[in-house]
Amino acid sequence: MENERLPFSLRVADGIDSGIRKLGYWLMWTNGILIGVIIVQVVLRYGFGHGLVFLEELEWHLYALGIMFGISYAMVENTHIRVDILYMRFSERTKAKWEIFGILVFLIPFLVVVFHHSLDFVYESWRVGERSDAPAGLPFRWAIKGVIPVSFVLLGLATLSRLIRSVHALRHPDRSAST
Repeated sequence: MENERLPFSLRVADGIDSGIRKLGYWLMWTNGILIGVIIVQVVLRYGFGHGLVFLEELEWHLYALGIMFGISYAMVENTHIRVDILYMRFSERTKAKWEIFGILVFLIPFLVVVFHHSLDFVYESWRVGERSDAPAGLPFRWAIKGVIPVSFVLLGLATLSRLIRSVHALRHPDRSAST
């Protein structure tokens, strides 16, 4: 009921944030799996003197999933890195202005460049059927490379949500727009 009173733009931001949070909760389990794979690999390597290449590569794939999708989750949760020693002293209005400035001048151009270049990178990997150089390595290297554009689309959506909230905070300083 209360959500219906929110402006349309904040309902959009809430929807984006909700979807990214759900994905983040689901993908957080990759970190648990990663820890398990690392433990198995350490036991095999140091306990039995024989590690497995596919487990080593699986570690990097799981790590990539956690980091690449975790970035958009951090943006939604507003836990991304800032120079907090300065930021915490700003008024809410100044924080919103800096947030908008940073998004428009730095983050959006960065997102566009990385996304654009990642498409050719992933396509070429898929086209040649790229796989691990190691004979016992993981196949389908293009699949993990495909995480790059997908995660940057999610980060772009999270950025849009943050931009909406910052603009709203600037236009309506009496109402909080952050979650």
